[in-house]
Amino acid sequence: MNRPHDSAPGSSPAPAASGTTDLITTPVTASLLRGALDLERTEHGVLPHRLPGRARAQCADGQLAIAESQPSGVRLVFRTRATAVELDTLRTKMAYQGAPPRPDGVYDLLVDGVLAGQGSVTGGNTLMMDMTTGAAETRPGPVGTVRFAGLPARMKDVEIWLPHNEITQLVALRTDAPVEAVEPGSRRVWLHHGSSISHGSDAASPSTTWPALAASRGGTELINLGLSGSALLDAFTARALRDTPADLISVKIGINLVNADLMRLRAFTPAVHGFLDTIREGHPTTPLLVVSPIHCPIHEDTPGPSAPDFSSLAEGKLRFRAAGDPAERAAGKLTLGVIREELARIVRQRAADDPHLHHLDGHALYGPADFAELPLPDQLHPDAATHRRIGARFAELAFGPGGAFAAGRG
Repeated sequence: MNRPHDSAPGSSPAPAASGTTDLITTPVTASLLRGALDLERTEHGVLPHRLPGRARAQCADGQLAIAESQPSGVRLVFRTRATAVELDTLRTKMAYQGAPPRPDGVYDLLVDGVLAGQGSVTGGNTLMMDMTTGAAETRPGPVGTVRFAGLPARMKDVEIWLPHNEITQLVALRTDAPVEAVEPGSRRVWLHHGSSISHGSDAASPSTTWPALAASRGGTELINLGLSGSALLDAFTARALRDTPADLISVKIGINLVNADLMRLRAFTPAVHGFLDTIREGHPTTPLLVVSPIHCPIHEDTPGPSAPDFSSLAEGKLRFRAAGDPAERAAGKLTLGVIREELARIVRQRAADDPHLHHLDGHALYGPADFAELPLPDQLHPDAATHRRIGARFAELAFGPGGAFAAGRG
């Protein structure tokens, strides 16, 4: 089982909060965390990262810095008889100038794999974004606490899934009984990379993003490298995938390349080959599934970039439109249709020499009929119900009989 690298020596246990002096404080270390690739010591505690330090040092993009430090799929895992658990955190919550406050991030508490509680914290930092100018300002705030009580007194495995959409510094863990790390079990490790849709977008909670749901149905341990706005075939991301131990790997490619209008078809094809080549350097025979984009009408046949529509921002609604010209496809500009066709061709070509490489058409996860029933609220991102649908379908198609990740398939 992959453990995050703890980038600084351990610190002394934090003092218990007022009124909780009867609780035991346990330092948050890499042994209690899953789903992170690095653990940074801060003045408040520890900050989980989903990209290693070397990768972060190779790109100064602010969008990527926010995305990789939002702990989608990251959870505390421990065994305990505790009936009460408290977690102090310092969050950084996103806010947008001129829009109502966003909902608080959710913490999911699972007991022996079953959801047993949810909560949020107050306080924390606020990152105020002005979508019209791109300006950002961080407004500091205090540490908050999420508390879970009334848990069964027996020995049990406890997981606390951190909010997938809030940067979360872990300050202190307190319980009314000792905790111990859970050793890796027999479950396979599934390493996934994708865009904001894989990151979690508008999922209801961290354990109900589509990758988390699919991992649960597939009986796997998830490492989610879904990076909002940042699934861009970056070489440092490919190296992170290459260097992370995993039994199963999937990469979902497409929408961000259109969003950002980042490259043309001439650059796309060799970039995909290079990305897959790098992963194969570390995982030569691991089942590797290439997933093309889900249905997104604004970009099926119209290139990017995606442009925000601010007309309903004051109501808390942000929508997107395609700002490209369909005629530009002739010059090699990418659309989702072009990308789906090219990814299928690339996988067919490579699979002749790589029997462990597989392809999944994103329309099988969410296609035109699904859009008619469950439209994308902002024209780009699925809502909570759609995350559930995509997660169930991915589990069936990838982990089910005949799927790329079916048990016993190499």
